[in-house]
Formats: sequence, structure tokens, C-alpha cells
Amino acid sequence: MSGKIYLRPVGVIWGDVAAAAIAEGAALPLAGGPAAFLGAQLIEGVPGRTARRQLSARDIAASAEPQIRATLDRLTAPRPPIAGLALNRPLLMGIVNVTPDSFSDGGDFAEAGSAEAQARRLAAEGADIIDIGGESTRPGAAPVDAAEELARILPVLAGLRGLPTPISIDTRKAALMTAAVAGGAAIINDVSALTYDPGALAAAARSGVPIVLMHALGDPRTMQDQPAYADVLLEVYDYLAARIEACEAAGIPRRLLIADPGIGFGKTLEHNLALMAGIALFHGLGVPVLLGASRKRFIGAISGVTDPKRRSHGSVAAALAAAAEAVQVLRVHDVAATREALDVWRASVQGRWQPR
Repeated sequence: MSGKIYLRPVGVIWGDVAAAAIAEGAALPLAGGPAAFLGAQLIEGVPGRTARRQLSARDIAASAEPQIRATLDRLTAPRPPIAGLALNRPLLMGIVNVTPDSFSDGGDFAEAGSAEAQARRLAAEGADIIDIGGESTRPGAAPVDAAEELARILPVLAGLRGLPTPISIDTRKAALMTAAVAGGAAIINDVSALTYDPGALAAAARSGVPIVLMHALGDPRTMQDQPAYADVLLEVYDYLAARIEACEAAGIPRRLLIADPGIGFGKTLEHNLALMAGIALFHGLGVPVLLGASRKRFIGAISGVTDPKRRSHGSVAAALAAAAEAVQVLRVHDVAATREALDVWRASVQGRWQPR
């Protein structure tokens, strides 16, 4: 079978075992380390019609096939820091929704003072990044005009001036991106991957800050109306690869890009689980990977917990599953619980404790 070639790393290992396996040629560094992978599933074809087989690290390293070589280079290359933050451990992006209608905490932090206090609380709990959004993009949400979104966000940014924790602005609008970066935001997080606003690519390029590109199938108002894919994992990968190319063409270097598969954005339970199980594939994009699974509906479907605010246990489990696949950024509501779990997990898999 001919067609595009994908490599999904398998057998991710850590610590001294990883270093020894790399030295012996039995494993390859994943995104520059500290993780390594023992092999990969080679997927060849097009979404919905593929052939798959397993390759060892030695098989991959010895291959002369151009697509395998190019993908291997992206899989193994070290990732540059994000807003000055090294990627030698999973980073936590704490969520602050300055909205009345977000699915998990709508209204809790709709006032600037409460949003600022929550941001400082999450930073104290160990958040590496604070992600502030003024427009809900939950399923069924209506868009918010730019003036209202600005009125929600700018006072919070002003109140957080001087906070050492980098601020991310969660927005789809070019005007918000420009104003927020001028107001101190160090990262742009766009659920539409810079496709919603015709001016977003140019605004993002001018900003000079890292950009999170997320996959979403359609608009929030309609994205959960019977979403369908031939192969969700490969289609989301191809979409993000195309958006990375569009960003590079617009003058945004790959070193400033971060990929998010968009859990819950135009996906069924089965789609979300396919993305979770295959998330290591996205390392082949050559950029850091972000996962935003916290408190989402698929966790409730599995756990039976209907109240999003009570889904912290399932959310922590999803974060640990992603960390085990070397995902670099985890977007979460429950920072303290996730940080504690990650610290214990990291010490356990590496066989030593290295405080942050």
C-alpha cells in the first residue's frame, strides 16, 4: 500500500532505563527526552484505508525511507522552551474562565477580581502557565463579540501584571490576541487554530509569542452534531500538520507552535478515547503537544460523574495517561491535585525525586 506514512511511538520509557536503552540503540529519544521510545507503529495509507505494522527502534533508525527519516527527525528533536519554560517535565496550564457560561465553572470567576484571585491561587498551587479566556467554546455556546470579550479579559490581565507565571490568552479573535499580548500575555491559545478570524494568522505572527493550535470540527454551536471521521487520529494529525504549514508560511516559526488535538471539540466518546490512546502520534508534528481533557464530558461518560466540578479524579487520571506518553503541556482546572499526582508519577517512573 502506498500513501502517507505516520509513526506512532510505543513503549515509552523514562529515567536511567531510557538513557541506557538509547545508548545501546534499543530506544530513541522522544522529543529530545527525558523520555524514550522502544519502537513505533508504522501506519501507511490514507485515513480509513491503512496498513499497520510494528517497527523496533533499530528498524526505524536503520530505515532509508524518506518519510520515515523526516518523521523520525521531528519525533526525536528537542523541543524549545515555551515562554521561557523548559520541557523537561510536564507543564501545567491552569484554567481561568472569565465567563458566565463555561461548562465546568461558568460564572465562578466572571468578575475580574475573582478571576485574578483564582489565577494567583492556581499559580501558588503550582501552575506553570495561567490560561485566561473570556468566551466559552463549550458545545452549543454562542459567540461573544470582541468588545465584550475585551471587557472581560483586559482588567484581569491588568490585575496580574507582575505575576511571574506566564499568562496565556484563550481567544479566537485577532483583536483580542493583539490587545492581550500588549497587556502582558505570553502565549496565544486558539481553539480554531487561527482559522476563525481572517486576521488571526497575521496577528499571531506579529505577536512573536508561542501559539497553541487546536483541532475542532466545526463551530462550537454545531460541533457535537454527529461528528464523523474515517480515522479520527490521522485526520486530526493531518489537520494540525496543515495548520503548522500555514503558520510557517505566514512567518510563524515552528519553534513557537504547540499542537492540541482538541478533546471534546467535535468528537464522540469513541473519538476522544482514540485520540487519548494514540496521542504519542502527535509528537511526529515536531512541536510540543498540549492536552486539554480536564473535567470533560468523556470523563463523565466513563466515571458516571455528571457534575463537571466533581470530575477531578478522572481528570487527574487523564493527565497521567498523557504524561506517560510524554505530552508536554496539560491544561487543567485542578492544579494542586494534578501537580501532586504528577510529582509522584514522575519520581516513580524515573526512580528518583528531582524537585521542581
